[in-house]
Amino acid sequence: MVLVITEPIKSQSKTVCVIGAGPSGLVSARELKKEGHKVVVMEQNNDVGGQWLYLPNVEEEDTLGKTKILKVHSSVYSSLRLASPRETMGFSDFPFTAKEGRDSRRFPGHEELWLYLKDFCQVFGLRDMIRFNVRVEFVGMVNEDDDVKRWMVKSVEKESGEVMEEVFDAVVVASGHYSYPRLPSIKGMNLWKRKQLHSHIYRVPDPFRDEVVVVVGSSMSGQDISIELVKVAKEVHLSAKSLEIPPGLTKVIEKHQNLHLHPQIESLEEDGRVIFDDGSCIVADTILYCTGYDYKLPFLESKGRVEIDDNRVGPLFEHTFSPYLSPSLSFVGIPRKLIGFPFFESQAKWIAKLLSGKTSLPSSDQMMQSISEFYLSREADGIPKRNTHDIADFNYSDKYADYIGFPHLEEWRKVLCVSAIVNSIENLETYRDSWDDDDLLQKTLQDPYFTQEIASV
Repeated sequence: MVLVITEPIKSQSKTVCVIGAGPSGLVSARELKKEGHKVVVMEQNNDVGGQWLYLPNVEEEDTLGKTKILKVHSSVYSSLRLASPRETMGFSDFPFTAKEGRDSRRFPGHEELWLYLKDFCQVFGLRDMIRFNVRVEFVGMVNEDDDVKRWMVKSVEKESGEVMEEVFDAVVVASGHYSYPRLPSIKGMNLWKRKQLHSHIYRVPDPFRDEVVVVVGSSMSGQDISIELVKVAKEVHLSAKSLEIPPGLTKVIEKHQNLHLHPQIESLEEDGRVIFDDGSCIVADTILYCTGYDYKLPFLESKGRVEIDDNRVGPLFEHTFSPYLSPSLSFVGIPRKLIGFPFFESQAKWIAKLLSGKTSLPSSDQMMQSISEFYLSREADGIPKRNTHDIADFNYSDKYADYIGFPHLEEWRKVLCVSAIVNSIENLETYRDSWDDDDLLQKTLQDPYFTQEIASV
């Protein structure tokens, strides 16, 4: 037998700027630190958390298009609770467990997740590498023509106004995508003289007391906010793209006499009328748009190599790497509709190992081919371009993990996630406080194919 001694791969230490100290930015910093890289995290707010850092002060006036709205990153409202069980949301080696004296509910409020992120930051010693109250204004290539890219990062200290320009070997963009409201195009929208706002700056229901409110959009936030508003508003009119609504929402509408369902808005009139597609009409005090968010990267100058087209950020290989700028430029946290924290962790591990030279990516041409095939498959499935980053597929998370040998999602996570979705469809108002999925967990442990069955529900 011949004994072959191989020399271990020598890790390459890079200087890396991480933009954002939310969940994706924090786990990126942790993984980069573990690989021996020198990390600076730039965070525009005064604490960690990103979206989960609740900011109550959001506006000076309240009329859309005529107000000076304070720039806020978080879209979290005061009463928001998690839509997924806490067990599904933790990082692989730092579970999101209940702590004595805190919100121990299985679907806790937003503050509990923020405290979890603060705990994560403390346990892994991340705070010293974070610069708070620093806004990134510009990220651009220093040496565009070189094979090895380096990046100029221009940042501004928000209180002093001090401007800093620094050069890094790599930049990880983890700035989130729930901060730039997407508004619909409705006839008469610019002429409607009453109050219009996006859910991004909704915080509490009190300002809408005794009002007639139209909520546009029946996604999770539209449903949640409508249920909260019926307790204080005179009337709540929920405008949805489809009137085929889940049983849980039907139960809510039947329960509350001041909650009404309508089709999409046909036009807005100067006298305060809101006219719907079916010809019905009401006079409203406020229109609240729960219509989603746009991806934006206002600080990034990539010379056209990464662009946003109809809310598709690309071209990106596996939603993470630009084929022509990787691995020095990467993105964490862009995909939606998946079990986020473990996925962000797998992204961060891949990036950290690439930068240290322990693994490599396919060629630029191969990555572009993979991206083209992915786009074609989405088109064939009838998925609009604007939903490119909506995953909704456990298998994709497992396939992604295989790139770096990261463990697949545990079956129990998948089961709990699907169980929560099914329960919310049936019991929108109560599913967070009543559940019975112990049997599901037992079946998962006994039958590995059970997850596939429940995922098809």
